[in-house]
Amino acid sequence: MDGTYLGRSGLKVSGFAFGTMTFGREADEQASHKMLDLFAEHGGNFIDTADAYGNGTADEVFARWLADKNRDDFVIASKVRFPTGPGMNDVGLSRKHIIASAEASLRRLGTDHLDLLQIHCWDRGTPIEETLSTLDQLVRDGKVRYLGSSNLRGWQLQKMVETSRRLGLEAFVSHQPQYNLLSRHTEWEVLEVCAAEGLGVVPWAPLRGGWLSGRYRPDMDGPPEGSRIKTAEEKGWSETWARYANDHTWSILAELDRVAAIHDTTPAAVAIAWVAQHPVVTAPILGASRFEQLEGNLAAINVELTDEDVQALNRVSDVEGSYPYDDFIDSAQTGR
Repeated sequence: MDGTYLGRSGLKVSGFAFGTMTFGREADEQASHKMLDLFAEHGGNFIDTADAYGNGTADEVFARWLADKNRDDFVIASKVRFPTGPGMNDVGLSRKHIIASAEASLRRLGTDHLDLLQIHCWDRGTPIEETLSTLDQLVRDGKVRYLGSSNLRGWQLQKMVETSRRLGLEAFVSHQPQYNLLSRHTEWEVLEVCAAEGLGVVPWAPLRGGWLSGRYRPDMDGPPEGSRIKTAEEKGWSETWARYANDHTWSILAELDRVAAIHDTTPAAVAIAWVAQHPVVTAPILGASRFEQLEGNLAAINVELTDEDVQALNRVSDVEGSYPYDDFIDSAQTGR
């Protein structure tokens, strides 16, 4: 896969990232290492992990694979915000937790620096000046090379950007939102902020937890045992059958089938390619619990959707917004 710059930085990353959230959980260490080998063989260098993934287990699984590789061949991204322990300060974006989390991540990963550290979500309990100055110090100390964010609303992301600018602190170079054919609300503000501020976009869940893989069909009574959607129902995750088994989803899947047949590929590859070809997207994050899943997802590398394909998928997946996300404000711009 080709390399591309991450936002306005000089850091080059592969056109797809590989997420470690399943490592040590759905995927054992041997399976995780086999998938990492496959990703690297396809030219992938961008690895996305987090302090909270498996309480650090994902980091350790990845580190053992990395041990006999050239560390500088890879861009290692991590995240901080969610709980890493039972203590009252083992969560959030305070100076105490950010520093403790970053240093623990470095120990687990067996490296002296993170290439990218991202705040994993907003923290209403910590002043953003405290968060941003701490991240800035980690860059100055050489423990982190670049900064980014994840899971923010548009106003939150813009506030982070503006506060860093006002205080002369290290700027974010990327943002990691959920974005896929079933989650297009991200376009309404978040992607607009990213485009305006030159942030690289690294979307997670391009298949929405497997819903866009082609595995689920309207004639099913429910998700199969052992599937991601079945697990979501058992664990209270958001991608449940009750939420997505509806006409809107089935219409999107039917269009994915149609486009996939034209390109002699899979619905999953088309869904991922649709995300990857968005003008502001840098590198969608691929996640998998099995080798065959990752192998199928990597087929998206060779899928080039036409303008007609993209427009058809846009139409069928469109979500109508209410004010101020309807056409009122846009229509008022006529002639300006």
